[in-house]
Amino acid sequence: MDEGSLTIDGVSIGSAHLPYVIAEMSANHNGSIDAAFAIISAAKAAGAHAVKIQTYRPDTITLACDHEDFQIRDGLWAGRTLYDLYQWAHTPWEWHEALFEHARRVGITIFSSPFDTTAVDLLESLGAPAYKIASFEAVDLPLIRYAARTGKPMIISTGMADADEIGEAVEAARAGGCRDLAILHCVSGYPAPAADYNLHTIADMRKRFEVVIGLSDHTLDNTTALASIALGATIIEKHFTLDRGGGGPDDSFSLEPQELEALCRDSRTAWEALGRVDYGRKASEQGNVKFRRSLYFVKPLKAGEIVTADAVRSVRPGYGLAPKFLGQVVGKAINRDVDYATPVSWDLLK
Repeated sequence: MDEGSLTIDGVSIGSAHLPYVIAEMSANHNGSIDAAFAIISAAKAAGAHAVKIQTYRPDTITLACDHEDFQIRDGLWAGRTLYDLYQWAHTPWEWHEALFEHARRVGITIFSSPFDTTAVDLLESLGAPAYKIASFEAVDLPLIRYAARTGKPMIISTGMADADEIGEAVEAARAGGCRDLAILHCVSGYPAPAADYNLHTIADMRKRFEVVIGLSDHTLDNTTALASIALGATIIEKHFTLDRGGGGPDDSFSLEPQELEALCRDSRTAWEALGRVDYGRKASEQGNVKFRRSLYFVKPLKAGEIVTADAVRSVRPGYGLAPKFLGQVVGKAINRDVDYATPVSWDLLK
């Protein structure tokens, strides 16, 4: 099975390439465009491939309503209405052009999660190189089809979605014309416990859906993300902030700059360590071959004497015959005198 690859802004993504790290800004600008600029620059400095924003207004994502259905009763945002939360958290649409320009200036890819068709239209006008469908929107098949019609690469997060719903989202993307598609295993808890991730699902997703697979990670450190690489994740998305104590909607479960830098560094190391199936001796081992065990004479013998079991041992270093030949050496006569600590070789034996 080959899940293929996709390309975003000239960078290839797939199992044959380095893990693609996305820094999710989300609401961590906390209402300051200068903070948003700083987050973009910090993501670039940390080594992320891309920074992602979210494109909605409170009125495009929910209703200005305080009915029971629209009240948040628990979790990080308890006590707010949905409209209040999204009014607080949204990235103003009038910022978008400046954010895209800043990202291009510092040299990092930027794209966004659109939450309705007007958001797609805005992002198209800005030349967005890809689209990310958020987990909560993975069931919005008309939105997926609309974004897919742009022909841009698409990444779909799958938090809360069961296998059938993921299949429907993939089918909608394909039906809309998307040819470069990835899906992210995700747990939509904020934060999410590592034990909820069941990372073995990633291997099943690769076989079941035959697309590029990644991880949208809401745990509080990098362990889960790095483990996912060994199981086939080729995209890693983490929320990113300048200060986890900043008090914004998503700050508390986001990585800070040094942690994002560690993720970028360690994901490269994890991917390089996977390598390929290779039983050969590695370059770093060559100098240590001489320290393996081998056969040595442990007492002096005269030419013509028979090698007895107490005359030869398997010891380090490795300049003699391999220990597997011990049975063939014992009982043979030697053809010239040998001293104590002489390595056993075939040319010493009759």
